[in-house]
Amino acid sequence: MNGFALGGGLELAMSCHFRVASDNAKMGLPEVSLGVIPGYGGTQRLPQLVGKGRAMEMIMTAGMIDAETAKSYGLVNHVVPQAELLEFTKGIASKIMRNSPSAIGKAIKAVNANYKHDVDGFDVEIRNFGKCFGTEDFKEGTTAFLEKRKASFTGK
Repeated sequence: MNGFALGGGLELAMSCHFRVASDNAKMGLPEVSLGVIPGYGGTQRLPQLVGKGRAMEMIMTAGMIDAETAKSYGLVNHVVPQAELLEFTKGIASKIMRNSPSAIGKAIKAVNANYKHDVDGFDVEIRNFGKCFGTEDFKEGTTAFLEKRKASFTGK
């Protein structure tokens, strides 16, 4: 996030797996000042990320918070100088891309299961953990580890 992330912009950001903000970012859900409520997941995702009390205050006051406050609340993972934002996020993407796409997909499903009603997240985790053992990525990853080289994953 760079600059303002208000209303739908913040709601879009909150739908991401994690968030990185530049040091000049400002975030908020000002909808109640317009006579409406956040309607694109803001009332659901914000409390999951920052806790009910902070979410209620942010929503009911329609106020904005700065990037450092957002980090202390758990709304963003990292705050970096604006000039470094793109390189920093490319660095995270590069780290992710070195890992198994298949395993990453299964990890995302397992983590997200914890936030679904009537879904046992532990069961999803156990099933996806087991599925990993039958993949080419698991074979490549363990072989590369034993051969002391970097793995070359295919996502299969």
